Amino acid sequence: MKTRDFDYNLPEELIAQTPLKVRSDSRLLVTHRANLMIKHDKFKNIGDYIKKDDVLVLNNTKVIPARLHGVKTGTQANIEVLLLNQYGLNKWETLVKPAKRVKIGTEVIFGEGLLKLKCIEVLEEGIRHFELIYDGDLEDILDQLGEMPLPPYIHEKLTDQSRYQTVYSKINGSAASPTAGLHFTKELIEELIAKGVIVEYITLHVGLGTFRPVVVEDVLNHKMHSEFYSLSKSTAEILNKAKAENREIFAVGTTTVRTLETVYQKHHKFRESSGFTDIFIYPGYEFKAIDSLITNFHLPKSTLLMLVSAFASKEIIMNAYHEAIKERYRFFSFGDSMLIKK
Repeated sequence: MKTRDFDYNLPEELIAQTPLKVRSDSRLLVTHRANLMIKHDKFKNIGDYIKKDDVLVLNNTKVIPARLHGVKTGTQANIEVLLLNQYGLNKWETLVKPAKRVKIGTEVIFGEGLLKLKCIEVLEEGIRHFELIYDGDLEDILDQLGEMPLPPYIHEKLTDQSRYQTVYSKINGSAASPTAGLHFTKELIEELIAKGVIVEYITLHVGLGTFRPVVVEDVLNHKMHSEFYSLSKSTAEILNKAKAENREIFAVGTTTVRTLETVYQKHHKFRESSGFTDIFIYPGYEFKAIDSLITNFHLPKSTLLMLVSAFASKEIIMNAYHEAIKERYRFFSFGDSMLIKK
């Protein structure tokens, strides 16, 4: 299986640079795992495709202002640090530019000393582990010093930072937004609940996997980086009951898919659990946890495009993408939405 098999040509003007004024005004392309049928709709009508007692699972992670600009002590060289995963008390996995300037023991100062990072481990591909040194509350400090880490293909300035958060974001820790959920409004979620849809939440903090393209020729040689996830006991019980009663489980976003499939693959059922997952889902994978998927349109040759191609098929997904391009859908983080029904 080659990475180039998951390539497609996208006109640059279809890459959405800004969010729509109203989240749920996004377009919705509906396709099926079983055939090439396609329907065009609006996201605000998503409830038409979800039945009473079906379960909708969303990722409630919250993006932190994770991009920091500082200076190296001694040389005053400019250093950019992207916080990825917290793995211990004040210890973080980060992505650094320029990485060659940061060795073990290197200290980087931010905000005239409000925050100091000391390098404690050097890894490949620009990854560095830092100890964070500060007084006070880290969340407050990051709010002062950090920037929202928008993807590199977004060139417009985001005037309202909350538009890169889902309306249900709750648990701090992501370096990127779980963008499939950006289309939901609080009112739309309330409408679904009033209809009888069961809405549940998991947490997966989006990390390096979002920023790393697949650069190897053979898909199987790609290394996924791990991301922290958590599934509560009450949500696990609700999902197990839905599975036993053959009610449909809708995952909102690939991060939710990776969490639910990780847990089900490990325990052969849903179970209260947390930890780190590096699950890599590509065609040939047998899905056990979910029935339908709400997702955005993904980058060419990305692990996310491979995941959705595994969920339906490469033929069905590429057919849907070509239709979306023809119909001038908006792509990627601030773009339109896609529902893949079972």
